[in-house]
Amino acid sequence: MLNIEKIRKDFPILHREVNGRPLVYLDNAATSQTPQQVIDVIVDYYQRYNANIHRGVHTLSQEATDAYEAARIKIQKHFNAQKAYEIIFTSGTTHSINLVANGFSSLLRKGDEILVSAMEHHSNIVPWQMLCERTGAVLRVIPMSDEGELVIDEYHKLLGPKTKLVFVNHVSNALGTINPIKALINAAHKIGAAVLIDGAQAAPHVKADMQALDVDFYTVSAHKICGPTGVGVLYGKEEWLKKLPPYQGGGEMIAEVTFEKTTYAELPHKFEAGTPNICGGIAFGAAIDYMNAIGFDAIETYEKELLAYATEKLGQIEGLKIYGPKRNKASVISFNIEGIHPYDIGTILDKLGIAVRTGHHCAQPIMDFYKIPGTVRASFSFYNTKEEVDTLVEGVKKAKNMLV
Repeated sequence: MLNIEKIRKDFPILHREVNGRPLVYLDNAATSQTPQQVIDVIVDYYQRYNANIHRGVHTLSQEATDAYEAARIKIQKHFNAQKAYEIIFTSGTTHSINLVANGFSSLLRKGDEILVSAMEHHSNIVPWQMLCERTGAVLRVIPMSDEGELVIDEYHKLLGPKTKLVFVNHVSNALGTINPIKALINAAHKIGAAVLIDGAQAAPHVKADMQALDVDFYTVSAHKICGPTGVGVLYGKEEWLKKLPPYQGGGEMIAEVTFEKTTYAELPHKFEAGTPNICGGIAFGAAIDYMNAIGFDAIETYEKELLAYATEKLGQIEGLKIYGPKRNKASVISFNIEGIHPYDIGTILDKLGIAVRTGHHCAQPIMDFYKIPGTVRASFSFYNTKEEVDTLVEGVKKAKNMLV
């Protein structure tokens, strides 16, 4: 059982005020907050061993290199990747997806088909549209139901001999839907298609096992999982990473350079051109340590309890509609109140010190499906409390009374 009071002391930002009210931070699907333990690692890096990595023989460079590569191994073990060099450091999930899309530009042919789900974040839609424009491949969409779940029967109908790639998020950022990715991966592999899973929203809630999933690519952003912004990872099976060409050219990703020819470095450096976010990578490792010390089983249990409580309390407000599934869901509640624009609710909640997200959440096709301009999204983390849920509910009631 989690000691929430003790955990909250780890997060300095949770003790500030906004508009004269205690901050109630419920925008965790956009970015999680950072514990002092990770902040200390960031400060320590810049105070004691800030140096470039992999190239220097001096002590600071060696210390930075060791810490950076140790973080890679922590992330490898956390996600149970078979090899450390299957973990590629990137700037985040968007960078990771674009890296894969760029690589497949040379592997796809006109008429090849790629599948994407109807509930994706724009970063798991737009790069594939751009890929189709470059290659002549065809983008096909796995439909979703009114309940906010993928229509699996239709997915199986879409799979065929022309299908080369499948892209699905593990958890929907807009609805909280937990997709049955193992079954989706297995079905795609039966017809020879590769699969990329956007794990950005899943990583804070569940511990995904790369070998058990047998997934080809999996993406994560550190800032969703108590780490810093501007860093993330792409997991890729060795066989696929060797097939893909480098995404960027420059330093670090080369083996030898002459004006006649350049040969590329081995994995993972083939995809890590230039000076990386060294501090960010090290801090990502520290965030993984922090989350594992708390325990993902305990986090999952507590967040389910918090979600159920918030769903019940918000559901008692007349005119409030929650979008998304009633089960198989992460700790996200996306809702509207009849006759009120979500932006107006979010603005009033902010005046009360409550941070939620409003709009289409970079998932505009979902909003078009429901024929709405957007939603109010409250997203919960293991450091949130039922008392904060109560504050949210009272705030929504107040907003409703002011706006109706």
